[in-house]
Amino acid sequence: MKKLITLAAFLTLAVSLVSPAATARTNEETNIVQTALAAGQFKTLAKLLTRAGLVGTLQQPGPYTVFAPTDAAFKKLPKKTLNTLLKSKAKLKAVLLYHVVRGKVAAADVVKLTSAKTLNGKTVRIRVAGSNVFVNSAKVTTPDVMATNGVIHVVNRVLIPPAR
Repeated sequence: MKKLITLAAFLTLAVSLVSPAATARTNEETNIVQTALAAGQFKTLAKLLTRAGLVGTLQQPGPYTVFAPTDAAFKKLPKKTLNTLLKSKAKLKAVLLYHVVRGKVAAADVVKLTSAKTLNGKTVRIRVAGSNVFVNSAKVTTPDVMATNGVIHVVNRVLIPPAR
């Protein structure tokens, strides 16, 4: 019963949080990259995906689930961390792939999980607290932005994989 209430609360939150820009793109006519670019709040993510050579990956049929940090989330990163990522394509790629899970995991499925294996091979923790969903310490602010090859869940922090 508690899971059902949590799921209902999350879905209510999901409907209320979807921005007009995201809503216009939930008709599954564009892939994850095109959908993110159209939203206008993922410019940093798009630049870093390009730099890491991952744009083509996220344009493939997938499906993929992307926990997408906004431009504001990237601004929260310490400059030293961002500079380290910019200097190392391998580290940048590892961080970006830590935001991607194979398969289309919609909000209704995410709330049933406690973890998910990412494309970089490491696992993210998933927890529900009230009507909020967290991936590691990042809060999902807008769930279920659908694309032709998967789904985007907008998060408020950049996910950094554990060192080991």
